[in-house]
Amino acid sequence: MKKAIFPGTFDPFTIGHFSIVKRALTFMDEIIIGIGVNDKKRTWFPMEKRVKMIQELYEKEPRIKVQSYNGLTVDFAQEQGAKFIIRGIRTVHDFEYEETIADVNRKLSGIETILLFTEPELTSVSSTIVRELLQFGKDVTPFLPKGMKI
Repeated sequence: MKKAIFPGTFDPFTIGHFSIVKRALTFMDEIIIGIGVNDKKRTWFPMEKRVKMIQELYEKEPRIKVQSYNGLTVDFAQEQGAKFIIRGIRTVHDFEYEETIADVNRKLSGIETILLFTEPELTSVSSTIVRELLQFGKDVTPFLPKGMKI
């Protein structure tokens, strides 16, 4: 069984993240969307709300689970029995960084990382941008998957 972790430390519910998960489902049997807990990072939503929003988004897809975790992604992947980590990339700079992280993960744990580009029209959409727009009271609906409510 092909099982992967798709980690999201902040708010992995933008349309770009959603498209990457949909693409990963074409070749994975199960995906765990892992919401990393980091008390030092500022987030817009409490952990429970973030997990609930993402669970609602994928409630009709039985191959997706949503869980929070604390610590290294590779440790969480091993605990869950996942052989792969899915990482989304938008730019060449993302690719270079993620390729380095993938190499570290492989050396630490033997877990392979699969890098997936988001669609070109979604490259400007990131959780950082959505959080900033929220801070200024802007409508972020165009950047969210259909049916997602904040």
